[in-house]
Amino acid sequence: MSLVTLNLITARTVEQGASMEAGKEKPRYTAACGIIELNDEEFKRLGIMKNTNVRVSNEFGTVIVKAVETRERLNPGEAHIPMGPWANCVVSLQTHGTGMPMLKGIPITIEAAPLEPVLDSIPLIRKEVFGGSS
Repeated sequence: MSLVTLNLITARTVEQGASMEAGKEKPRYTAACGIIELNDEEFKRLGIMKNTNVRVSNEFGTVIVKAVETRERLNPGEAHIPMGPWANCVVSLQTHGTGMPMLKGIPITIEAAPLEPVLDSIPLIRKEVFGGSS
């Protein structure tokens, strides 16, 4: 298993929107948004199987998400995390006067973290805001 550097793209997805309507505290929301979509080439570079938990890190933060096969076309070197608390962990707070942070082309590193859990939204937010666990 190795460390891979990619460009992160965040965006809304149908699954994210539907699960958000059902409740952001529900397991369905975690399953829809606590993921990183990768293409087959990136799974090979990482040396991991699909549905393995991975650590996504950059200068803005770190988060554990489940690596899943992309549903959309991704170019080599790209990854996608649906918008939500998991993506927010690795997005800059700077908006450069636009009111919105940059949500595309964010440099990240990914490494396998199969023994680390993907936190549900409420424990993740508590950890990020208060610096502790659940």
